[in-house]
Amino acid sequence: MSGVLAGFTVIFVIIAIGYALGRFETLGPQAETVLGRLVFFVATPALLFDTLATSDLSVIFSPTLAVASATAFAVGALYVVIAKLWLHRPVPELTIGALSASYVNSANLGIPIAVFVLGDASYVAPLLLFQIVVYSPIALSILDISSLRGGASRWETISAPFKNPIVLAGAAGLALAVSGWTPPEALMQPFHLVGGASVPGALIAFGLSLYGVRVLEKGASPRRDVALASTLKIVVQPVLSYLMAHHLLGLSGHELFAIVVVSALPTAQNVFVYASRYQRGTVLARDSAFVTTLASIPAIGIVAALLA
Repeated sequence: MSGVLAGFTVIFVIIAIGYALGRFETLGPQAETVLGRLVFFVATPALLFDTLATSDLSVIFSPTLAVASATAFAVGALYVVIAKLWLHRPVPELTIGALSASYVNSANLGIPIAVFVLGDASYVAPLLLFQIVVYSPIALSILDISSLRGGASRWETISAPFKNPIVLAGAAGLALAVSGWTPPEALMQPFHLVGGASVPGALIAFGLSLYGVRVLEKGASPRRDVALASTLKIVVQPVLSYLMAHHLLGLSGHELFAIVVVSALPTAQNVFVYASRYQRGTVLARDSAFVTTLASIPAIGIVAALLA
């Protein structure tokens, strides 16, 4: 359990720094917007390119990948169906909600938890690559198309996803990895350095967004959406992961424990960055990330008590 607390301590400290910067207006009134755009357009694409270009793609073909992809799509689709029929939300908000319910914090929290609790960071690698290569591009493509104005041409609709910096960076990194060519260190180092700002930048932007607002504030926060996304993320996704890994794939022991722990991780702050970029569902993404981060601490503790 000490590893869980250590991992969460890191994330809370960086979020607190962002909150303090907002409280004292150190970075000015537009800090959240500017930092969010920096993370979205520069740091995250650099991180994705660097991660994919230098990855051993053989690690993605594992039980973790099968469980992560199946449960993410299942939970995301479940959110869309329920939110559409019950809450009648438009497509961009449905997309952000689906991400809030299924997009795992696999980098800045997943890696420390994997190291401290599971003893091996490779447990999150398949999930990280799946979210980079498949899940993010699909969601961002939907956001690109659904956020276009009604008068957009067919060409604008088709080409919108291919103008997205995260999609382009992921595709470029994957292509480089498949080619087998290893670029000189001098060429990759800038991507590595700039990409290193993605995770702390997203956390600081998230902390900035918390200043001056009350999480789950009545009338401002879509509480039902947040409750639905948080329940699916912290309860349903780990349960589905257990059922699939144990009963369909026949996994047990430490491997089963690792898969369920990873699925119980909270919503990634990347979802808030995406929501801020498109100015759709930002409060939903912010509040879901906050609630699931708090709720995942006892959730992972329960998983550890039952399966470790």
